[in-house]
Order: sequence, then structure tokens, then C-alpha cells
Amino acid sequence: MQRVYLDHNATTPLHPAVLARMTEVLRDEFGNPSSVHHFGQRAKALLDEARASVAALLGADPTEVVFTGGGTESDNFAIRGAAEAMEAAGRRHLIASSIEHEAVLNTLKALARRGWRTTLLPVDQRGVVSAEALRAAITDDTALVSIMCANNEVGTIQPVAQLAEIAHERGALFHTDAVQAAGKVPVDVRTLGADLVALSAHKMNGPKGVGALWIRRGVRLVPCVTGGRHERGRRAGTENVAGIVGCGVAAAAAREKMAADAARVGALRDRLEREILRTVPGTAVNGGDSPRVPNTTNISFERIEAESLLIALDLEGIAVSTGSACSSGTLEPSHVLRAMGFPAHRTQNSIRFSLGMGNTDADVDRVLSVLPGLVEKLRSLSRAPVRG
Repeated sequence: MQRVYLDHNATTPLHPAVLARMTEVLRDEFGNPSSVHHFGQRAKALLDEARASVAALLGADPTEVVFTGGGTESDNFAIRGAAEAMEAAGRRHLIASSIEHEAVLNTLKALARRGWRTTLLPVDQRGVVSAEALRAAITDDTALVSIMCANNEVGTIQPVAQLAEIAHERGALFHTDAVQAAGKVPVDVRTLGADLVALSAHKMNGPKGVGALWIRRGVRLVPCVTGGRHERGRRAGTENVAGIVGCGVAAAAAREKMAADAARVGALRDRLEREILRTVPGTAVNGGDSPRVPNTTNISFERIEAESLLIALDLEGIAVSTGSACSSGTLEPSHVLRAMGFPAHRTQNSIRFSLGMGNTDADVDRVLSVLPGLVEKLRSLSRAPVRG
């Protein structure tokens, strides 16, 4: 069976160069980067090299990059660290968009239970936060605004630079979760105007369990992980040297081939999207009218339960994702599509196709050869007519 992987927003395969370099490091470089002897200094040099590589991807200074255990930890460090640092000044208000990743939303919920006031900004049906919505919500008590660069479900890109400027006008810090953007589209911290930028290695063909947080020089955060003086005192714990090296190699590869990969993958995504809309009645793209990362499309299939279509595709060897989460047998509607104002059925009938490094025209052909028949079969179980 030909297997097709179209779930790169969930995770990505390791780039061959990442695997090769990590294998070398795991085999040969066992030193602790905090040790002053030869073995430790060799390990520290590897961290410095990786830090410089991640900084180059972001247009940043290496001293501003802190390595973490992943994108979720980076988001937590940014939000919790900023909230606690600005608490003494009386700023106990936090703002995020209603379509953020759970790493942001659940962190805000946790802080709300501890007394912080939180506001979730609405988005329009394109999935975009407006400047007007932020201006209406922000106050002189706002400590931090957190708006993602690109959404993980629909791929929409937010006007981060404009929103960051509004936050700064009121003295608030600005954090952006760039996990789904870094490596796919340019993420330059100076152009964005953000104070804190989070990324994850495994979303750009690096290893799982490694991330980074860019912290603008002069921004004070209260560490979430305390202990030794690792990462310049900002994140305690002996560094995952091999994983961090892999993150650095992935960042370098992404930076080198970003434009070419975006064009190639974008063309595949566009053909897949166009042909699905042409050959399958009752389909629509969620968030398709706004700028998106080039690899992602989220398509609604009328009169289809997304989980059923996902399973049917998986049986054909095609891996995709839903905008919904199946927990304990209960299908939860997508909070992103719900926030975009779509009716209940549409929040539960949408499939995310996210392409990446290894995908080819043959993969798109395979999906297009089986998808219409699967949809027709599933719809035959329902009596409701298909519109359009």
C-alpha cells in the first residue's frame, strides 16, 4: 500500500542531515556543557553553534535564544514568566486570541485561577484578529498580549507586527507562538516587533522534545524551571545536547530552502485544494480568503463526520488530521472553527491536510484518486441532500 503522510502540522519526519548529525553527537559527544574540562567545552560549543543557527532563522542575536523542551514549554515560559515579572507593577491582565493553541489557552486558564484577568480576542470568518479588537480590549493593566503567527488548524497568518505595535503603545509585552510559521515563512523578530517568539524543532523536520524561546534583550521573565544557571539562568537543567544540535541543523536547513520549499509545497497544496473542491460537491476551504502558510488547507465536507473520513483515509494509507479532538469517545468541535463563526456541523466536518518535505505529486494524485469515492460512500449513509 502506498502510504501518504499529510499531517506535517502535527509533526514532521527528521531531515536526513538532522538524523546524521544527531547520531554523531549521541555517539561521540557525551560531555556536560556546564563542565569546564575538554569534554564539557566540546558540548558547549555544539550548543553555541545550534543557538547561532536558530538565531539566524529568526534574524536574532544568539544570546537572546533560550532552548526549551518544546513549543509548549516555550509558550509557558513566555506567558508565565512575563505575567509574574510584571505582577509587581500591578499588571495582571493577559490577552490572547480565541484561536490559540492549547499551550497558550490552558496557560491563561491556569493563571486566571490564580487571579489574573484574561481576555480572548475574537477573529473574523477568515480566522484573523483585527487591530480594532485588540485596541478595544487592551488596558494599562495588560501585562502581555499573545497572538500566534500562524494557526495550526487552518494556517492563517496573523498581522503580528501591527498587533505588537498596539501592545507596546500601552506598555504591554507581545508574545507570538511561531511554532507553525518558523521554517515555512520568514519569521524575523525585528520585523515582527515581538518581545517573545516561541518555536518547536519537530515542526520543521527536527527532533521532538526540543524548542526555543527568543527573548528580546532587556525583557525580564521569571524562570518557570529553577535550579542551576543553565541557559544564562533562564531555564535550569542540563541541556539536551543532541536534541538541540538537531534543532540547529533543522533551522539551518529550513532557512536555506525555505523559499524553494514554500513554492514547491504551496503548489502541491493548491492543486490538492483546487481538485478537491472541483471533484467533491459540498466542500469549502476554511480560512482560505486570508494569507496562509503554504503547506496547509482545512476543508469542510458537508454531511460528513470528520473522524469517519479520517479513519477511511487512514485505511487507504493516507494520514490527515481533523480540526477536532476525540477524547474518551466524545468528538469535540474545533475551537478554532467555532471562533471563526462557523455553524456547529462545520466545526465537526473539517479535515486538515498539511504537506511537507517528502510530499510529491504522486501523493496528491493518490489522495485525489480515493477521496471522492470515500466521501460519496460515507454520504450514502445519510439521507440529507448535498448542497452545491
